[in-house]
Amino acid sequence: MSLSVSEIAREHSAFIYEQVDQIERTLHPSVTEDEELVRRALFAVRNKSVLFQRYIPTQKRLYIFVQDVSPPDVTIDFNHKLIVCSCPQDGMCRHKVSVILSLYQYLDSVQDWAANWREKKNVSLHVLAGERSPESWQTMVDEVMSHILRGEARLDSYLISTMADNALSKLKKHLPFEREWQPLYNIFMELSVLNIIWEYLTKTGSRMENDYFEYFFDRRYDSLQNHIQEITARSRLFAMDPFYDVLQKMVREFITQREGHINRRMNLYLLFWDTMFIERRRAIEELELIENATALENDVTAKVIKNMFFIILKNYDELKANLATIYEEQLLLYFGLAKFSVSKNDSLATELILKAILPYLNKFLNHYLQPGFRQSYVKKVSKLYENIALTEYEEQSLYSAFGVYGIQPFSMYLLKNKRYEEWAALHQLHPSSISYLESCGLREVIDEAPHATLPLYHFYAMEEVNQKSRLNYKQAVRIWKMMKSAAKKSGKVNFWSDYIQTVKEQNKRLRALQEELEKGNLLL
Repeated sequence: MSLSVSEIAREHSAFIYEQVDQIERTLHPSVTEDEELVRRALFAVRNKSVLFQRYIPTQKRLYIFVQDVSPPDVTIDFNHKLIVCSCPQDGMCRHKVSVILSLYQYLDSVQDWAANWREKKNVSLHVLAGERSPESWQTMVDEVMSHILRGEARLDSYLISTMADNALSKLKKHLPFEREWQPLYNIFMELSVLNIIWEYLTKTGSRMENDYFEYFFDRRYDSLQNHIQEITARSRLFAMDPFYDVLQKMVREFITQREGHINRRMNLYLLFWDTMFIERRRAIEELELIENATALENDVTAKVIKNMFFIILKNYDELKANLATIYEEQLLLYFGLAKFSVSKNDSLATELILKAILPYLNKFLNHYLQPGFRQSYVKKVSKLYENIALTEYEEQSLYSAFGVYGIQPFSMYLLKNKRYEEWAALHQLHPSSISYLESCGLREVIDEAPHATLPLYHFYAMEEVNQKSRLNYKQAVRIWKMMKSAAKKSGKVNFWSDYIQTVKEQNKRLRALQEELEKGNLLL
């Protein structure tokens, strides 16, 4: 080894301090397993069980051997800021901690660090978990999160998901033994951790408008959704009522006090009120609180929230009055309301909402929605509108708003109403490919009105011919075979004979095409 350990430690002090900080964030003294891990790591440091073997200056890589029951090898790559242990434990193991603390002792006092770390143990999570009350559960979350989110430093977005996973892994070690309590415990911990992280990010001005944050939220949302499905499938105990009250308050904080990502916050709010909070009394109480919240007096979102409770309480007059004014930029929220009313099997509310937003749909799709999302979103919107009956004028408005992004749903609508000639005209107006035609219902048109497909087959066959290659000529012949079958089915045998002879005559100079036509046996 070309350098002494003390020189290596001083040269890479920034990395070592960063790793010590990571240990403090990852390991919590209130968690029995974490306390035991640090205790064993300190034991290894005191007993000089950490043996520094060699250091390669050109690669800035340090190799260490730790004496243990199953002695592992630890490697530190200072260039890439990585520390790897050969033991089977994932994440922060006692060997990594002992190596970092062995290097840290050349920079500062390990004994002082250990004393300061242990002083952060305010309560025992195990004791709190045994008390089983909303207050004790919230104290558990606060204890763990206060250790992870220290100070008021901005968080890097890519760390948020890992921090949440770390906190939840510690809290889930105290999962109640009784199966009926487990989903509620998981929901409480997921929601509380999400709430605290969101509040911290807002307070510190950390970036939230990025893919990392959306990934973090979507993972937590999916997890909550799974736990809620699990809890609704089981009987509810009277002892759980106080926990439901606290959850209701937390969910309200998301919609009234947090900032940014309003669509995701609204989805979370709808999720709880659609599945967990089903009592009429609770809905009336929540509506009164929303109406009296001064922070929402001039908030457009408040109208949407009230509409949700008008659906729950079946107050259709208030709902209709509130739908008189709609803002295009808020249409995603209204679609969420429409899905909510569909899940409640409330056909009247669904019709009121979807017909109210119909005049604003065109501007929303073409101005507020990014082009990359329009195709997929039109499919979702089309499925929503299948739940209500529309007049002819309303149908025209809907599919006109969809434009080129709604060719497939419009095709299905035309087929549903047996308007086959209009179906063919639509696809002549917006040409695509045979495979796309099949996804839009070509087979049904062939079965019901084969004559309507003849102009389409002609168009696509000639498109292939115009490419002037044998491969395209072969494809043209395949299309003509389909056209031949459609002509035969529609009783246009004479038309087909005249048509294919005309094609051969007009393209007699294309020898390769003539050869493919002969092979195709296209004459009837």
